[in-house]
Amino acid sequence: MAVAIPFVKKTLQLIKNSKYLFWIKTNEHIAWALSPTMNFSVGNKQSNLIGIDISSTSVKLLELSRTRTAYRIESYAVEPLPANAMNDKSLQDIEAVGEAIKRALKRSGSKKKFAAVAVPSAMVITKVIQMPAGLKPAELEAQIQLEADQYIPYSLDEVNLDHQVIGPTEDQPNSNDVLLVASRSENVEERTAACEIGGLTAKVVDIEPYTIEHTCKLIQQQSDVDWKDKTIAVLDVGATMTSLSVFRADNLVYTREQPFGGKQLTEEIMRRYGLSYEDAGRVKRVGGLPDNYEPEILSPFKDQIVQQANRFLQFFFSADQNDYVDQILLAGGCAEIPGISELIEAQIGTPTSIANPFANIECASGVAQQRLQSDGPAMMIACGLATRGFD
Repeated sequence: MAVAIPFVKKTLQLIKNSKYLFWIKTNEHIAWALSPTMNFSVGNKQSNLIGIDISSTSVKLLELSRTRTAYRIESYAVEPLPANAMNDKSLQDIEAVGEAIKRALKRSGSKKKFAAVAVPSAMVITKVIQMPAGLKPAELEAQIQLEADQYIPYSLDEVNLDHQVIGPTEDQPNSNDVLLVASRSENVEERTAACEIGGLTAKVVDIEPYTIEHTCKLIQQQSDVDWKDKTIAVLDVGATMTSLSVFRADNLVYTREQPFGGKQLTEEIMRRYGLSYEDAGRVKRVGGLPDNYEPEILSPFKDQIVQQANRFLQFFFSADQNDYVDQILLAGGCAEIPGISELIEAQIGTPTSIANPFANIECASGVAQQRLQSDGPAMMIACGLATRGFD
C-alpha cells in the first residue's frame, strides 16, 4: 500500500486517558507526539526512553545514551513472538506481545520505565483541508469536529483525531491549510497496552517510516556519507512485510509496503526438509542444511527479493518526477542473506549497501556486539525510536 507524504503524528488517547501533546514541524515534513509529563533535554547523556519495535515475529528493544558527538548502546534485546501473536502488523494477542516485551526488558537489563513505540503508516490517515483563517484555536477545533466525518472513513467514536495548521492556502488569502490526522484508537491502544503488560509506559508514539528517517540520519553521521540532495531508498525486507521508504534531501517523500518476507523462505525450508517452523528458522540462520539448499531454495528466494525491489522502485518512479534513486539501503532480517545486496545492485544497477546503524557505534560492556551487528539491519525502527528520547 502506498501512502502520501507528509505523514504526521496525532494527539493520541492512551489507556487511562493520558494525553499526548501533538507537535509538527511541517517545513521539514517531520512530526512527533510527546507526553507533556516527559522532560527531555538535548544535552542530557541519558535518555528517558527505550525504543520498542513490535514487528510481525519479534519484539526488538534498544536503549541508547548520547554524548555531545555520538550515541552509545546501553542495552538491547530481541525476543521472538509466539505464533499467531501478530497478523502482519496487527496485534492479535496483546497479552502474548506484552509478555514478550517483559522478557526482552528483563534480558536487556534496562531499568527504564518509559518507551517509544510506532504504528505502521498504513494505520494513519491524513488529509489537508481548508478552514477560514480568522478562527481562534477553540473555534477551529470545534469546526473540525463538525466536519471531520466528511474525511474520515470511520465513525469518529472509533478514532483519535487531531489537526495542525500548516499555513495560508495558496491563492486563497482568507483560508488556511489544515492538516487533519486520524487513526483508529485500537491501533495505538493495543501497543500501549502491550507496553503496560511488559512493565513500560509508552510516552511516544511514532510512525514507522519516520523512525527509519531518524536512523538513516544516524547512519549518515557515522559514515560521513554526503546524502545532501540525494534520493535514498530504504528497502526493509522483514519476516512477513516488505516496505520501501524513499528520502530526498533527508525528507521522507514516499513509502509503500506489502506482504512479502523471510517467512516464505522459512516455510519453504519446512516443506522441503520436513522441519518444524522453529527448527527451520534456526537452520536458516546458523546453517546445516543439505547441499541443494542454496541452488534450489535460497537462490530462487534471492531472485524474488530482487523482483520485489524492482517492483517497489517502479511504483515509486511512477509517482515521482524522477526515475532514479541514488542509493539503496537494504534493511530487515533478509539483509543478512549472503550476497543479496550485491545481487540487487547487479540486477537493478543502483549502488546498494546494507543498512546497519551500529556499524560504528560504541557499546556498553554487557552488550553482545557480534550478535548486535548481525541484528543491526533489522533494528532500524527500534533505533529510530530509541533516538526519540533526545529530541
